[in-house]
Amino acid sequence: MILVLDDEVRPAYRYLGPEIVRLIDESDYHIYAEDRDHPPIEKYDGVVISGSTASVYEEGYPWIEAQIALIQTCLEQQVPLLGICFGHQLINAALGGEVIKDQRRATFVEMTAVDSGDPILTDVGSIVPVLHSDLVVELGTDMEVIAETEYNEYFCTRHVEQPVWTVQFHPEFTVRVRDQPSDWSDGDHSFDECNATKAIKNFVTYCH
Repeated sequence: MILVLDDEVRPAYRYLGPEIVRLIDESDYHIYAEDRDHPPIEKYDGVVISGSTASVYEEGYPWIEAQIALIQTCLEQQVPLLGICFGHQLINAALGGEVIKDQRRATFVEMTAVDSGDPILTDVGSIVPVLHSDLVVELGTDMEVIAETEYNEYFCTRHVEQPVWTVQFHPEFTVRVRDQPSDWSDGDHSFDECNATKAIKNFVTYCH
């Protein structure tokens, strides 16, 4: 069983968390941005932290500190963890990394795998969808790079010892929801070139 934590703070924008759930056969979906209470972490085979329109450095979101504690618990108990977009940024920030505001990107980008043998990026193509305005510019302690782009060298990361991975792209963003963000543009690529959902399937396979 995989626990999916939806960190989206705007109810109208909660279309990506359910897409993560759709790609996982057995999962519990929990809107963490509204309710921090959930079953014990050790009950689950793995945890996925979703994206959010919030920023990790914003004040006024007490649940962010609570989720940082949850990340530490996953590390201590060796519970597999996957951070997506905001989740990628939060995990690195929780471990002492730095996240800054950047320009808005809502399109396909090309990533380059630094470690082609990583279990989460195995068979994931280079064209991936992004929806973000923040970037990790300094890795968290014991995190290392597994993929980069021209504009960000810390695009995907993993922990050197624990089963923790983070991706700046949105593997759950498919043609099903392409019309949800008003500023999405395919750019020079298309969904036919993208198999980013494989990253979630790889994580589930690892957990089981």
